Amino acid sequence: MLLRDRGYRRPVQLGPHPLEHLARDAGLKPEPCDVPPPAATDNPLALAAREYVSYYAPFARGEPVPEQAPVSADLQVRTDEIKGAAYYFDAAQVGVCRQPTGSGFAIMLLVAWGREIEPDNLASTWTKGAEDEIARMRAAEIACAIAGHIRALGYEATAHWAGASEEKLTELAVLAGVAQQSSAGTPHNKLTNPFLGNRFEVAAITTQYELLTDTPLARDAAPGRLHYWFGINGATSGRAINQRARRASHLGAYPMERVKRVDRPTTLILDDEVPRVPKRAEFFMRARSGDLGAKAQREVARFAFKHPITHGLMPVLRSMVPHQDGEAAAIEDPRLSDPTENSKAIKSLAYHMGADLVGICEVPRYAWYSHDQNGAEIQPYHRYAVVMLIDQGYDTMEGASGDDWISGCQSMRGYVRGAQIAGMMASFLRRLGYSARPQTNADSHVLQIPLVLLAGLGELSRIGELVLNPFLGPRSKSVVLTTDLPLVADRPIDFGLQYFCSRCNKCARECPVNAIPLGDKVMFNGYEIWKPDVERCTRYRVTNPKGSACGRCMKTCPLNKVVNADGSLLHRVGTWLGLHARWLKPLIVPIAVRLDDALGFGRRNPVKRWWQDLEIVNGRTVKPGATNERDIDPGADVSGNKSPVGYYHASDMPPANAPGPVPVNHKAAIQRAGLLETVAEARARRQRSDPPPAHYIPAKNL
Repeated sequence: MLLRDRGYRRPVQLGPHPLEHLARDAGLKPEPCDVPPPAATDNPLALAAREYVSYYAPFARGEPVPEQAPVSADLQVRTDEIKGAAYYFDAAQVGVCRQPTGSGFAIMLLVAWGREIEPDNLASTWTKGAEDEIARMRAAEIACAIAGHIRALGYEATAHWAGASEEKLTELAVLAGVAQQSSAGTPHNKLTNPFLGNRFEVAAITTQYELLTDTPLARDAAPGRLHYWFGINGATSGRAINQRARRASHLGAYPMERVKRVDRPTTLILDDEVPRVPKRAEFFMRARSGDLGAKAQREVARFAFKHPITHGLMPVLRSMVPHQDGEAAAIEDPRLSDPTENSKAIKSLAYHMGADLVGICEVPRYAWYSHDQNGAEIQPYHRYAVVMLIDQGYDTMEGASGDDWISGCQSMRGYVRGAQIAGMMASFLRRLGYSARPQTNADSHVLQIPLVLLAGLGELSRIGELVLNPFLGPRSKSVVLTTDLPLVADRPIDFGLQYFCSRCNKCARECPVNAIPLGDKVMFNGYEIWKPDVERCTRYRVTNPKGSACGRCMKTCPLNKVVNADGSLLHRVGTWLGLHARWLKPLIVPIAVRLDDALGFGRRNPVKRWWQDLEIVNGRTVKPGATNERDIDPGADVSGNKSPVGYYHASDMPPANAPGPVPVNHKAAIQRAGLLETVAEARARRQRSDPPPAHYIPAKNL
């Protein structure tokens, strides 16, 4: 615990609760009963949750791919992967049983209700009567994703949840060892759980895919106090759970209120000079348009979904996109006139639904794309942004190299969860009469990085186009909800990251394609930034031959750590000193960077690996030819001389309505480094009242 987090030796597939220590009863027979169907409701939040369940419902069933995948014959490996995936998607508990009738198996999921919100918080009136609906929506999402994964392996699989199943879900949950039947009636028709009580929803996946089964819990099975409080075997401890429960619901799990707030971000932004750019200029869009060549154009359509686990997420993600826009009700809810109370409530709701960090800012004009992906002009239409970060999952990242076959899933899981939270919140607010739109990875009208920065969720890092948080580090994905609901903006933060990143080159050192700069920050399109080589980065991520996408920079960053009550003492103390003893940074930063390497942080932890290496090629799931198995390389060259960065200024971006490919020229992009200003030069130019550089002006439409 001094050097490593409590869960360092706990496999992901065991889950957050120490189920392995509960008494079991192989002879237990469940009493006939079932989870009741959802009751009628007029709660706007419950209706929004049901709306999202309806988007997922078509993917509960489907045809498996015609050819079975070369999966492991070891049933333990298969079961570890299914359970690991379910826990990675944030199921609270997972168990497997045989179906009482037939020869198939049932994978049972429990999804915990969100935290109960204080009565004096407006969000408590929103969530009352909707907690079960929100958890059911989450359960449906996870069940559909797991079923889709199994079908991609070539086996039949069907997802079930309350109100959408002919299976006896209560009986299956008991047989799978994730629930008990109680003599006292509960909202779940006598279902209870030793760790969750009756605040959970149940879902199932039935399949012929052979797995190892679990044993039912004994009727009186209960965790020992020490097992719970200290997190036996690396399980989430009662101390960490209580630490979160003691905090007001709108504050979230991490003490962001203790971080220094400032009026302006810690990196210079020349607001009136930042050019508005079209979506077409974003480099993944450029790959889709053929600007990076035929191979990148072909691979970008599948690069993040090459693994069957991520393939199972695809329908869920795409199902939400057509519903991002919608009309608000004609009459505004009169209870939402107080911006302070609204802000408190909207944060509590986001945390209740699964966001890991939430901030609010006003949306500056430059944060809106000038044109959408179809070339249509975008006029700014909302004042506020509710900015949310989704943790990409520390444990799974510990088991991965950062650019192996699970890396695409790490991104897509965050994008799915973010789209779900922001989308449902937007649907809810529109029902209350306020215009709102989720801005997601799949369809966003705003650039998210400046909004994450302005909402006080982090500082720009050496990774470049990434805002790093003091508690999550870089391992998050963002989603934004824009709205005209009256809110109070948060202020940017300063936790000393500019000093840290200026003296740590680990992300740049470990980047597989040298896309992260090793030198000083520059002024790029109005931002002070360590500007990465976005072409080099994008090209590798979309064409990575030994994995799916890439997140090496997040994996190897020294600030990618656990800093709650279950984190190591070393990292908790280091985080505290970084936030509250800034004067010590000259002493502790060099030590911290060297110690991070010396202790092997950034290496793969084999205990945390739960997935099989597989790849989908032309509709078939096959064994990949190779897998990236990188660890850290402390002795790598960090001179920066071998990999000059290419710069694509606003003037070099393709027009929004470009009818075909606008090929990139990397050699010319490297030469364009000569156009850059230093921060000092930009400040001096502003003092002289000289105009912005010509390369800040985007290309005009054709």
